Amino acid sequence: MTGLSGVIEEHGFSGVVALAGPGWIDSEIVAGLADRAQRRPNRRDTAFAIASMTKGFVAVAVMSLVESGALTLDTRLRDLVGDELPLVDPAVTIENLLTHRSGVGDYLDEEQLGDIDDFIFDASAHTLAAPDDYLPHISGHPQVSAPGDRFAYNNGGFIMLSIAMERATGEKFHDVVRERVFEPAKMFGAGFFRSDDLPANAALGYVKSGRTNVFHLPVIGGGDGGAYVTAEDMSAFWVALFGGRLLSNDLVAAMVEPVSEIPEQRMRYGRGFWLAPKGDTVVLEGMDAGVSAFSSFDPRTGRGYTVLSNTSSGTWPVVRHLENESHSFGC
Repeated sequence: MTGLSGVIEEHGFSGVVALAGPGWIDSEIVAGLADRAQRRPNRRDTAFAIASMTKGFVAVAVMSLVESGALTLDTRLRDLVGDELPLVDPAVTIENLLTHRSGVGDYLDEEQLGDIDDFIFDASAHTLAAPDDYLPHISGHPQVSAPGDRFAYNNGGFIMLSIAMERATGEKFHDVVRERVFEPAKMFGAGFFRSDDLPANAALGYVKSGRTNVFHLPVIGGGDGGAYVTAEDMSAFWVALFGGRLLSNDLVAAMVEPVSEIPEQRMRYGRGFWLAPKGDTVVLEGMDAGVSAFSSFDPRTGRGYTVLSNTSSGTWPVVRHLENESHSFGC
């Protein structure tokens, strides 16, 4: 890939870049350190936290529950959680939450965050280990708009989905995603790992000060973000999703059907996935303190790439370069 190595060197990129499909030579580029103190380098099989990219896995797990009959898109959230979320409009449905058109108040409004490296959640990180742990933080935000009225990206809505999944199945949220997404997709390096008990191949996340992000984020990922994957896992996910191993073709088509136009971001949104402004490319992206990640896939051509970084901003110069390269191929 012409110029990619230069971009990686210029910006001090730390992470993995994986390319696949027509017009690109299938390859991976690895740079930087997974653990700076121990001088442990990133490798092809390093697992990175992926922030909000996790929402795509959650959405697939929800649609899998729809397919099995445990949920419907019309299931009302309040029918599952009762009075635990008293300020949520009783008409809010699972589909409203999946499409970010629920209108619920958000406990983590990204437009108000400022510098992501300065963000520290207003609760001890170790207290946020399961969906119900978030109830005190998401229950006090009043409804902002009518359900279905408009698109507004909403982290709290996906926390609500994780609670709904547990209520509908009687299973733990992390187990549902593992059993319905990670295992059938053969994502062998993926998981929800505690930040104080990471596997040996996981990268630590770093903020601008050079410290790790261990105090910035919940101790384990939840419905709105925080899973870990390798670059190979993301390739396996896209192949499994569009190969019919996770959901029926009809449900996959429903997930990538444009529901909202978001012109200010030059994107569209379906049911759990970002969509390119035109064409068939499906996108997942995420950023937290010490974390940035991006993955895109065009099911029509089989062309895609994944960028995973253990810094807050490392992914974006690489993504901009690869997007320019994509346009040069007429994609």
